Amino acid sequence: MTDSPAYPTATSIDDFRRNLARVREHIAAACQRAGRDPAEVRLLPVSKTVDEARIRLAYAAGCRELGENKVQEAHAKWEAMADLPDLRWAVIGHLQTNKAKLVARFASEFQALDSLRVAEALDRRLQAEGRALDVFVQVNTSNEASKFGLPPEQAAAFVRELPAYSSLRVRGLMTLALFSPDPALVRPCFVRLRELRDRLRQEAPAGIAIDELSMGMSGDYALAIEEGATTVRVGQAIFGARALPDSHYWPGLASAGPQS
Repeated sequence: MTDSPAYPTATSIDDFRRNLARVREHIAAACQRAGRDPAEVRLLPVSKTVDEARIRLAYAAGCRELGENKVQEAHAKWEAMADLPDLRWAVIGHLQTNKAKLVARFASEFQALDSLRVAEALDRRLQAEGRALDVFVQVNTSNEASKFGLPPEQAAAFVRELPAYSSLRVRGLMTLALFSPDPALVRPCFVRLRELRDRLRQEAPAGIAIDELSMGMSGDYALAIEEGATTVRVGQAIFGARALPDSHYWPGLASAGPQS
């Protein structure tokens, strides 16, 4: 295991087991502070930039779900690891309609739905593939113009349109918090998403479940859990620090601190 200023890089199965155990300990501690059951929180390892060899080590250490930001990168990894049929792939980054065909082919989950054009494109491609897809609606809780996601005040109207797309199984909401090392700035983003989820739950159309909250990355997942996260997207704390800054993957982010 090599060291980095932020996170140790896993280069063996034992390294991955140690990193995963450390993250799960932090999840359990956050749940204890919030009076929650750790079983309520799903850990989604994020493998963006990680090569196939190291992903296979993570698989051997127990990872069966992986999140990726870039569709073509994820699709190539899925093809290369077709011998691991129980490995599920979640696309967690912004999607252009011309990439919907790829997502419909391989992904088990899409966490960045914020456009009816994308919903229509995914639904059409999924029906052609004879598949369904779990989706999260992305909400911009930090009110940053540079970020993708619906403004919170538009989420209810957007959700009301989703029953028209029968191949999309709506699971909940997703957000990226303000990219800051200051918990006082980050926590309100998570509070807003939880409060929005609670409101939408009461008025969601039949067949639409707004139950899950995907929020929190390597730098802030403990805060997210304290505020109700049911999925945390953790990359660097499992795989190690990345060479490229998060702004390469999340448009509009500055290098204020380590995240997913």
